[in-house]
Amino acid sequence: MKENGTILIVDDVTPNIELLGSILKDEYDIKIALNGKRALELALMDPHPDLILLDVEMPDMDGYQVLEKLKTHQKTKYIPVIFVTGSDSAQEEEKGLLLGAVDYITKPIRPLIVKARIRTHLTLKYQRDELVYQSSHDQLTGLYNRHHLAQEGNRKYARAKRHNEDFCVIIVDIDHFKNVNDTYGHLIGDEILKAVGKQLEQNKRIEDFVARYGGEEFIILFDNCNLEDAKFKANILRLRIQNLIPEGIKISASFGVAQLDPDKHETFELLIKDADTALYKAKENGRNRVC
Repeated sequence: MKENGTILIVDDVTPNIELLGSILKDEYDIKIALNGKRALELALMDPHPDLILLDVEMPDMDGYQVLEKLKTHQKTKYIPVIFVTGSDSAQEEEKGLLLGAVDYITKPIRPLIVKARIRTHLTLKYQRDELVYQSSHDQLTGLYNRHHLAQEGNRKYARAKRHNEDFCVIIVDIDHFKNVNDTYGHLIGDEILKAVGKQLEQNKRIEDFVARYGGEEFIILFDNCNLEDAKFKANILRLRIQNLIPEGIKISASFGVAQLDPDKHETFELLIKDADTALYKAKENGRNRVC
């Protein structure tokens, strides 16, 4: 994969795709679609394109209709779209920009103009992506942060409650972490936090959610997972953390597990509170255990 990114070219005329592809292929990975339906399929596939060059006039589904559909899907709504058209109508350009296109390129194609505009809009996209990442991730561990936990946790909680599905929360706390910081210093403490965070992230399912809750605490959300399965997974993680020995230091962690009870947990926060209560019991009973 080229470092500059992936561009999806959408046009029902093959020579137009070949022309744009020849201009861009040395700098970007290129995907092509000959109609709107295929364009939407490719846009939703991982990895998503970084930018879409979209022809306006196509049969069955024109460029405006494709753009409207892209803007309704969470995974594609922020992909920058540049319209490519043979028309220089100000009215059509205004329509496309109001629908959410970031730019207009008119035919005949001028390679330098195409490259310059693509670079500009990719730069803006990458800057936005970085801001979004920073707002939702913990700077030290790279895990999701507490702010994003509230958003995703409430969403998962609501879905599980609505569909009567199993849903569990685990709170993980590194044992005696203050002693680690006091004895070895905060830089070593940071390395231990990163090592534990990496272990939690590497041993989760795709649908599981891991976040740094604050300080030396982490939270894991398990969809479609009952209490016994969550306890089993927590014990596996506990043993793996016990065997980590990051920076040559032996560590352990305590785990509090709670399962959603629709009659008891009226909010996601109450479910977290029960997991926190279980964590407190794990600490009271000697740490390095699951309660």
